[in-house]
Formats: sequence, structure tokens, C-alpha cells
Amino acid sequence: MDALNQADTAWLMVSCALVMLMTPGLALFYGGMVNSSNVLSSFMHSFIALGIITLQWVVIGYSLAFGSDAGGGFIGGFEFAFLNGVGLEPQEGSTIPHILFMAFQMMFAIITPALISGAIAERMKFSAYFLFIILWATLVYDPICHWVWGPDGWLGARGALDFAGGTVVHLSSGAAALVCAIVIGRRSRPGPPHNLTLTLLGAGLLWFGWFGFNAGSALAANDNAALALVNTHLAAGAAALAWAIFEWIRQGKPTALGVASGLVAGLVVITPAAGFVGPTSAVLMGLIAGPVCYSAVLLKGTLGYDDALDAFGIHGVGGALGAVLTGVFASAVWGGTDGLIGGNSALFIENIIGVLAAAAYSITMTFVILKLLDVTIGLRVSKDEESEGLDTNLHGEEGYHMGGAGALTE
Repeated sequence: MDALNQADTAWLMVSCALVMLMTPGLALFYGGMVNSSNVLSSFMHSFIALGIITLQWVVIGYSLAFGSDAGGGFIGGFEFAFLNGVGLEPQEGSTIPHILFMAFQMMFAIITPALISGAIAERMKFSAYFLFIILWATLVYDPICHWVWGPDGWLGARGALDFAGGTVVHLSSGAAALVCAIVIGRRSRPGPPHNLTLTLLGAGLLWFGWFGFNAGSALAANDNAALALVNTHLAAGAAALAWAIFEWIRQGKPTALGVASGLVAGLVVITPAAGFVGPTSAVLMGLIAGPVCYSAVLLKGTLGYDDALDAFGIHGVGGALGAVLTGVFASAVWGGTDGLIGGNSALFIENIIGVLAAAAYSITMTFVILKLLDVTIGLRVSKDEESEGLDTNLHGEEGYHMGGAGALTE
């Protein structure tokens, strides 16, 4: 049994907290982009995931994702259900407590379904969303997580690389977001973001938390974590700049929303590669991510689907792009496996297989889950509820009380 390392344990505890902070950051990022009458309902999508997925992960999710393979590299067994056997000792090859590894991975499991909420904002029943994320986490996230990171998962065994969740987190949720946007339909009255200052604050918190997301995935306070941290920042900065420049060229003005979206796109794209590529490659990946994800966001206007908060364009396309570019830029010099530019086409091919498999599975299962919910409890709020706003109709609250000073004293 490996001995616990105090520095590694301390770093993973900090990283766990950083990744948890990303979910409130996502609430701010998404909440600022919706109508003012839907801001609380948007926030609720992220905050309720902190409750629902925490319990799902403890009861069965962690075991399905990281338990011993139950056959074919597809899903884990039930050995860790209710955290049975998840204690203070490190796992084989690890220097951190098993329970801390579980908690760190739990934060990934929480934010992944919350990302999908960007596609269904301002029109999905809260009851439908509540059940959707339970089913989606169990039937989609946990299996894909096992494929890549679980013991004997079939994609990991083939050699596909995903350092911190480009495929597991972002591609899976982004592909699901596209299905959600198409199945639930367009908003009746889409409007401009009501408070971009919230969105920018959320983007900043996401950037901050992403250091734990990526650098923490080294699972140790070591050189690989340092590389992942630097690469994370470089890609985000490069993508923010690239998005702003392309936006500037296309519409004559760079926007705050564009910079916020660009930096998140850069964070998404570097996620699968953070500990496998050098800093120059991280910059290049960010510069590529900006225009590619910007173009993907524009597609919704061309194709007519209403991905309200650009979950597919940023996370789905960004996750797929990052996985493919990992197969291009990964380098043994930086501790990974050589990719395409290093003369190894095998990694490039395996990562493409991973992208196609994860996307196809997420799309198929998401469609099945949505159709099941639609025929049982229904997916969409009524036209009147949508017109009046979801905050008061679904939660009995208002994000902004407009009654004036006098109303405060009544």
C-alpha cells in the first residue's frame, strides 16, 4: 500500500474546493444571460445539482464510474455503493485518501449535468429537470466516466487520453445539450442577456476554479500539476483574445460576452490536454478554440435550434475539438504520449473514436430520457408561465424586486 502524502492531500483538498466553486460560478455565468424574470430559475439549475448529484454519487454514481469493471469496460459494479469500502487509505498507486479522490470526482459529476441546463433555460419544468439530471448522471455520465477513467474502461484501455474531462465532462454534456435544445424547442420570446456583469463574474470564477479542475487532475502536487495549471491559463487567455478578434472583424465590435465565452471555450479545449502538451501547444489550442467555438455558436442561428446559453457550441464543440487536438499535440517530452505531430497517429485515431462513441451514446441516451419524461410528466412549462417568467411561477420568488423603496417598508 502506498503511503499518504500530505502535500498531495492538501493540494487535492484545495482542488476539490476550487472545482466545487465552479458550479456557483456557472450559475452566475448562465444567470446573467437569461431574462431578469428567469434568473433564479437558472441559478437553481446549478445549485440543485449540488444537492441531487451529491447524493446520487454517494449512493451509486461513484461505484458505477470507478468500481471494478462489471463487464466489457462499460460500467462499474456496486462495490462502492453508499461509499462502502471508500475510506482513508490510499488506493493502489495513489498518495491521497480514497475518500478524497471520491470527493474530487464528485465535483466533476455535479457540474457536468448543470452544464446542460444552458440549453433548456427559460422553458423547462423544474420537476422535469430534477428527474432528468438524476437519470442522465446515472445512465450517461457514470458509464462514460468509467469508459475513460474507470478500472479497465474500454476507451482508456484502448489508449484514448482525457486528462481532466474534455470527453467525459464537456463533450458528453454538450452533445446532450444539443439534443435538449432540439427536443424541447425554441423559446417563445428569446431576449438579450439581462446582466452581463453577472456573466463576467461567473466567467472569472470558472477560470479560477478551473485551475483545480485541470491541475488537480494530476492527483498530486507535482510537475504535472504545474504544467496543467500553466496550460489552463494560457489556453483561456489565447481563446478569449481570438474570439474577441474574430467577433471584432465580423460585427465591428468586440463584446464582453464574447470575451467571457471565448475564455470558457479555451478552458474547455485545454481540459483533455492540460497535462499532456507543452505551453506553446496550449496557446495554439486556445487560438484555434476561439474562432471554432465562435463559429459553432453562430450555427444555431443558421440551423434554427435554440441553445439558449451556448452549451453545445462551447462545451460540445469545444470538448470534441480539445480531444482531437490532444491527439495532435500530446508530447512525451511533457509527460504524455506522442500525438500526431510526434509521429504517433494511433493516439489521434483513438481520441477520435472516443469522441464519436461518447457523442453517439450521450445523444442517444439523452433523447430516450427526454422522451420518457415528456410522455410522463412533460418537459415544458405552459405558454403563460414562460411569458410571465419561471422565477415566480416555479419558485415563488423574484430575483429583482421591482416594487420600489415603498414596497420595502410595507
